[in-house]
Amino acid sequence: MTHSLRTRLKNGDRLWGTMVTLPTPASAEILADLDFDWLFIDGEHGPLETTELLAILQAVDRRVPCVVRVPEAAEAPIKKVLDLGATGVIAPQVNTAAQAANVVRFARYAPEGSRGVGLARAHGYGLRFQEYVDTANEQVAVIVQAEHAQAVENIESIVGVAGIDAVLLGPYDLAASLGKMGQVDDPRVTDAIDHVTKTCQAAGVPLGMFGVTAESLHPYIDRGYTLIVAGVDTLFLASAALKMLKQVREQAR
Repeated sequence: MTHSLRTRLKNGDRLWGTMVTLPTPASAEILADLDFDWLFIDGEHGPLETTELLAILQAVDRRVPCVVRVPEAAEAPIKKVLDLGATGVIAPQVNTAAQAANVVRFARYAPEGSRGVGLARAHGYGLRFQEYVDTANEQVAVIVQAEHAQAVENIESIVGVAGIDAVLLGPYDLAASLGKMGQVDDPRVTDAIDHVTKTCQAAGVPLGMFGVTAESLHPYIDRGYTLIVAGVDTLFLASAALKMLKQVREQAR
């Protein structure tokens, strides 16, 4: 592996990323050429399955680190995306320390974990097997999402799990779990985010946040969040097209 995303996370570097959801390598290639530090490849929501994830990684992962969000914090999907060559994994709905420990275990080879051993793209289809397994535990980034009220309750024990490289907040799912669907500015939601923020920072665990606008991300950047997910491919396409349509219609009047 050639990327140092995990090292940069540990060093406290601010890492600018964006989300890839479209099942087309071309859109990921366009984003990979825009100087983002990393790409968030979303295998949880949307249409991306193994074949599409592989094609996207083949197209861009030698240009920019690609971290894949798996559909669940389970062994099979974590093993699969890492074997495809992902730089790291994002595990959704990690609500307990036991779940967090399992995510780390699934992502690490023995003796640090129990990741299954196979011959896949990450290993050069066998040609670079030893090189990969000798470095994977050090290089693969493990990121868990705090996006439920239960995760907030257990955040002290979650961040105490060795091998967790960052915690990514999920404000919309968190709001829904608190009975505040879509109300990310509700005091119950902001208090929960504050608690996660303070706990992670006290433990020295990097924090991440997703936002669809620069304005929505600025408060978190100001608070020291370093793993930034700025926007999503579908909204970039839609907003640019809408802007162009509006401009040409106005000019035609």
